[in-house]
Amino acid sequence: MKPRLESRNMVKCCLPNSKLYHLALALCLSSLCDTRVGASIHEYKDGAFIRRYNSYFFHGGSEGLYASKNHDDIQEDKPVKGKSFIRFESIIFRRPKESAERKNEMQQKTGLLEALIVPIKDRDKIGGSYLNSTAICCTPELANSGSCKVGEVIIHDDPNSSPDGPKRLQTFFEGNNEVAEMVLQTVEITHDGMYYLYFMFCDPELLGTTISGRTVWRNPDGYLPGKMAPLMPFSGFMSLAYLGLGLVWFLWFTRYWKDVIQLHFHITAVIGLGMSEMALWYFEYANFNANGSRPAAITFWAVTFSAVKKTVSRLLLLVVSMGYGVVRPTLGALTLKLYFNAADPLGELWRRAWIIPAFWALLAYMLLIVVCVLWAPSPNPTRYPTLLVSTIVTHAPEIVDQREKNNPMKHTFLGLQVFIFRGDGR
Repeated sequence: MKPRLESRNMVKCCLPNSKLYHLALALCLSSLCDTRVGASIHEYKDGAFIRRYNSYFFHGGSEGLYASKNHDDIQEDKPVKGKSFIRFESIIFRRPKESAERKNEMQQKTGLLEALIVPIKDRDKIGGSYLNSTAICCTPELANSGSCKVGEVIIHDDPNSSPDGPKRLQTFFEGNNEVAEMVLQTVEITHDGMYYLYFMFCDPELLGTTISGRTVWRNPDGYLPGKMAPLMPFSGFMSLAYLGLGLVWFLWFTRYWKDVIQLHFHITAVIGLGMSEMALWYFEYANFNANGSRPAAITFWAVTFSAVKKTVSRLLLLVVSMGYGVVRPTLGALTLKLYFNAADPLGELWRRAWIIPAFWALLAYMLLIVVCVLWAPSPNPTRYPTLLVSTIVTHAPEIVDQREKNNPMKHTFLGLQVFIFRGDGR
């Protein structure tokens, strides 16, 4: 019976040339697309309103926003650096023709639509919950108590609350017009928080109304959402960290060039993929922060490199864990316990949303450093397989078939070609 050394082989797999060609062609064509994915610029195209209780609403977006650093008045001809705001651009409401024909063309206001900017901590101020009512729009009964106006969304005005509470922007249909255009407006953000935008109306005769246009959300330092903003410097730092690790690894690689094995090439590939991945993510975030939208080409390549790097790095970790490095049989009594604080206020969670992806990226980098330290290029990797194979042949002679006593057996082990000779007791 032949030695079962093939289980230690580095498995190679490759696609036929034709498949590789088609795959490369598809990747190149997809990267040439100039499609841009909106993010901090929320675009609406014939959006429909959804009924909830006695109101109709359309969700316009939600972002974590920091307070403005510059408190000068926002003007179109002035730079917006240091300003945090939500801007309404080209917002158009279109109601059904049947609804418009029922109105008198001489009337000035024949339909009300409202845009509500709601900090998440003040979400309970919308609707009649404080009036022991499930209504969101004001009813004649509630209006009689002086709490609200009929036809408007109920907003609890608490004089003791902070001035950054829910904000209401109103737009009216005029006469029997089918279209109402919202005035260009910019709402400055003066307090940190998670903000939601809703477009709402209360008149059932406006059922079927659609919304088109866009809103621009901006933080003081750019268009990158607040929960993603820390990822840009983190990606830049990790790219430099991979570059530093690559330089150190290259020096050791060239020093012991004659003694490197196949595993060292795989480690080199993971370092290169990690550096490319983090650099692409940094440029993706930087472009997003500058323009407010995400080009599909950069995002596509960033996601592709991320997927390939994660696959290769986990395969490398699996190979090393199965015996290609120095391992311990048990972890002993040491146990790492992670505690998560689940009692944070809902309005503060967006600040720490970036920590989870950053943690996994940092963990992968640290594991790669461990693999690099354990398997740094040196003369030892080429001596270790020879010693191991010699031990196998010495202590397990029964694994060699008698028909192959005088014939050398060729095996690939840890990327090395090993020839085993078996003689008659010699």
